[in-house]
Amino acid sequence: MLKTKKRYKRGYPVAILVGLEDTAVLWNVFSNVAKHEKTLHINGTRNNPKDLYNFHESIINALRPTLKEGVRSIILASPARTNHHQELINHVREHHKWLTKGPNKAAFSKITGSATTPPQVAALTRTPIFRQLISETTEEETENLIEILEKRINTTDNNNLVLFSLEEAENLILKRQKPNEPKPEYLILTDRYLAENRQKSRLHRLMQIAANRKVKTRIINAESPAGKRLTQLGGLICLAQLE
Repeated sequence: MLKTKKRYKRGYPVAILVGLEDTAVLWNVFSNVAKHEKTLHINGTRNNPKDLYNFHESIINALRPTLKEGVRSIILASPARTNHHQELINHVREHHKWLTKGPNKAAFSKITGSATTPPQVAALTRTPIFRQLISETTEEETENLIEILEKRINTTDNNNLVLFSLEEAENLILKRQKPNEPKPEYLILTDRYLAENRQKSRLHRLMQIAANRKVKTRIINAESPAGKRLTQLGGLICLAQLE
């Protein structure tokens, strides 16, 4: 499923993998490849509570740009006989409740293993347990997105807008927003919609411009519960909100 060889197309974003030891190595996990993003070093030791707090804060800060792009599935890996992944989860629960509650919450999972070098990541991402974890974590994340979608569909609030076609999404995302106009927040589509769309260049252009304009873009497995619901709605939706 996931490889680290550069000759493969990276595919679409799936999750963030964080390898935790005395360093934190962040990897952007795409559908075809895991790409190194950043390496962070602890300034001090894990035994010093202040040093560990600052280290965890640096990890959260490093995650923010990818989170803002819409990827909110995070897998934490640490070697056997360590508890580094749970320590980070505890830190998030205590100091970053915005990541565990509300509409922008992230889905955290943990796995035992090393993920600080390309060979380690290649080996880890090939394991059945990792693939299962990816499936479960992204499903939790996308269920959160569908929950937002259902609330928008069933609201009478004129400040929220749900668009169900490529043309409508283009009309909103490609033009420059004026004051008092809805601002696009999410562009969500299934992997099947992406694969089977006959106007791929048009769709990829929209996705690229959406990303450039900070619209959270997510591609969902069509066979997941969230993907099946999205397929019922046409396979692509765009959520917008009046600020």
